Amino acid sequence: MKINVAQQLKQSMGNMRRYTVSETMGDGFSSVHGEIGLVLTNRSILATGEFNTTANCTCSRCLEEFQYPLKFELSEEFFPTGDILKDTPTSVAKVEEEDGFIIGEDHILDLSEALRQHMIIGLPAKSVCKPECAGLCQKCGQNLNTGQCNCSNEQSDPRWSPLRKLIEDQMVESGREVN
Repeated sequence: MKINVAQQLKQSMGNMRRYTVSETMGDGFSSVHGEIGLVLTNRSILATGEFNTTANCTCSRCLEEFQYPLKFELSEEFFPTGDILKDTPTSVAKVEEEDGFIIGEDHILDLSEALRQHMIIGLPAKSVCKPECAGLCQKCGQNLNTGQCNCSNEQSDPRWSPLRKLIEDQMVESGREVN
């Protein structure tokens, strides 16, 4: 979403404007909805707001795709690169030192990158389609949410496998049947 802030930059400090945001983002996200407030400070425009969207995610247990609802807050500073009254660029070095985004010399504040970054940060590291997701069978890969597989359900700690192999070898040497 691009907002022309030329008039707001001419106002006195503390001037606030509110905008409704409905932006299509792409990159695996549906459209973003929310409201943003822009406040003029002594050095920047502070953008704060709350937003909702849904992300296309892959479950880390069953590998199925699902829609993950995402709510996030945005609070970022946008620094002007030019003086609105003089129409001359300010020190670009000063702007680059600041921790925030830049308002172009055309006085357009672009929220797209700030929204994208906050959406990515808001995603969980390992998304799960539902808390009770059973995942995949470790042997055959069957999705256990859709049905059981024919693999044995014997689950053993792999740290015991050397001992199990030793017992099996001794049983074979003695002529007994191995389970």
